[in-house]
Amino acid sequence: MRFETKIAVLLRDDLAGWQRLNATAFLASGVAAQWPQLVGEPYADADGTSYLGMLGQPVLILEGDAELLRAAHERALRRELTVGVFTADLFRTGNDDDNRAAVAAVARDQLDLVGLAVHGPKNAVDKVLKGARMHP
Repeated sequence: MRFETKIAVLLRDDLAGWQRLNATAFLASGVAAQWPQLVGEPYADADGTSYLGMLGQPVLILEGDAELLRAAHERALRRELTVGVFTADLFRTGNDDDNRAAVAAVARDQLDLVGLAVHGPKNAVDKVLKGARMHP
């Protein structure tokens, strides 16, 4: 199946495993919240047990160094794509209010980005993420 859009998460390449997973989960949830139409119907097994619906298209997970994250962030904003950000400070907070406060306390160009999510037309997302490599 071909999709007109692309969902991608870009992670900084020096994160611990648990940090990669945590940031990816939070960033993917932001995409689902911003574009609920991307979430499919609930699942059910053969016994009729219901399960949550999920994003209906693949989420590409990529990685790169801190400079690549800064460049991708800038390119995404320049292209007027909606971006989800995850900063290093968020590993030290414990709730959504503190997460938002941690991001709000830092100027855009000073954010210590460890991850970002972007959804948009394939070509635009590809250009934003130029230089990133697939997460191993």
